Amino acid sequence: MVDWGIAERVATWMIARRPASVAYDPATLGASFAEVTARAEELVSAATGWRAPSPARSVVTDRAGWARANVASFQRLLAPVLVKFEQRKEQKKEDRRRAGGRPSWLIDLPEPLAGTMAGASRSVSGAELGAVLAWMSTRVLGQYDLLLTEDMAEEQDILYYVGPNVVELEERHKFPPAQFRLWLALHEVTHRYQFTAVPWLRDHFLSLVDQAIQPFQTDPRRLAEMVRRTAEQVRSGKSPLDDAGVLGLVAGEDQLEAIKGLQAMMSLLEGHGDVTMDRAGAADVPEAGRFSEVLHERRQSVKGPAKVLQQVLGIEAKMRQYQQGEEFIHAVEAVGGTELFNRVWEGPEWLPTLAEIREPQGWIDRATGSAATG
Repeated sequence: MVDWGIAERVATWMIARRPASVAYDPATLGASFAEVTARAEELVSAATGWRAPSPARSVVTDRAGWARANVASFQRLLAPVLVKFEQRKEQKKEDRRRAGGRPSWLIDLPEPLAGTMAGASRSVSGAELGAVLAWMSTRVLGQYDLLLTEDMAEEQDILYYVGPNVVELEERHKFPPAQFRLWLALHEVTHRYQFTAVPWLRDHFLSLVDQAIQPFQTDPRRLAEMVRRTAEQVRSGKSPLDDAGVLGLVAGEDQLEAIKGLQAMMSLLEGHGDVTMDRAGAADVPEAGRFSEVLHERRQSVKGPAKVLQQVLGIEAKMRQYQQGEEFIHAVEAVGGTELFNRVWEGPEWLPTLAEIREPQGWIDRATGSAATG
């Protein structure tokens, strides 16, 4: 379904056409981030009471390196779904042949033609993915690469920092590097602690991802469904791209529920990352308020085609997640402090729904009601 090699080549080619405007020494920057990442672990652990199973590994990369790492991550994430898809496709071919049915679209075309069409589709998908990653590589500052497959652990569970983007912001806004880098590390380290210190969270996240993306296969009927839903939302005065990007437009009801579950979880995790970052770094990062303000303005400054791309990808929804997640946490803690909020880590059933993220009183009622009845 995707030519990963083309995705990587297109991304690196596009990135090379618009090189970063700053120079930096990767070794020096790498040593700096190794130091602040270790400090961030101490601060986050003290703020949350969590312990990670091993020290965090930080990697400073350029934009092309970040794109390559994400191509590999997408491959790992989608591998189980693509394997199932290929198995189902082969089974359908065999069923039709046994039943003597007429050839269907693409599946039973003559092999040379089918191979050509499938190859073209994979190439187009790969090129589109590469273009998206090239654009995103200019915006990302840091990222936690979640451990997806145990057999490739050395290539995962890594905190990435995109060197040129970090240094560019530091120079443009005269940020003190030691503070700004620690501030970034606090957020990414918090994400790592969430997925390594909460024993059930990683598997639950992956199960929702699998449920959300499993049906997105080469089914022409989904195109008609996408058009229908788009028209309905436009007629009702809504933006069809507000909440889940294109993924939400072509999802079935079960998949929409999984997408909402993912959105709610990521809103909680992003909000918790920001809240923890502020609290853990209160003494060490006195300029955190200015950093936050500049990054907020940076997110809001995107216009034109890039703005549309953000909507299509659902990135605007991600930006709202930070604010809604923080507001949820503050609302819960205003009622029951951190003790009440920490119930979210007790199991998947205690994660807030998307509706509860937006209206925290619903989760508060559910959590305090259960606590009252034992």
